[in-house]
Amino acid sequence: MAKRRQYTGTVISDKMAKTRVVRTMRLAKHPKYGKIVKHYNKFKIHDEENLAKIGDTVLIEETRPISKDKRFRLVEIVKKAAQTSAIKE
Repeated sequence: MAKRRQYTGTVISDKMAKTRVVRTMRLAKHPKYGKIVKHYNKFKIHDEENLAKIGDTVLIEETRPISKDKRFRLVEIVKKAAQTSAIKE
């Protein structure tokens, strides 16, 4: 059986119930010019207990389809975001 894909990314949205949007980044060399460029992907992930918050670094893993858009689930929170008290003042 094949190993499931795992990515590390940052939570950019926690507005939905049991769903988070995670942005991942990878570096790749441009095929013609050779410059290292950043490529970003956004994934909707399943977070059953609503643990991850905006700014957290999380480890996600591929899983069976949970909904139309969700194909990943939260494995662990690698690093919690620094809490700021003046976010919405």
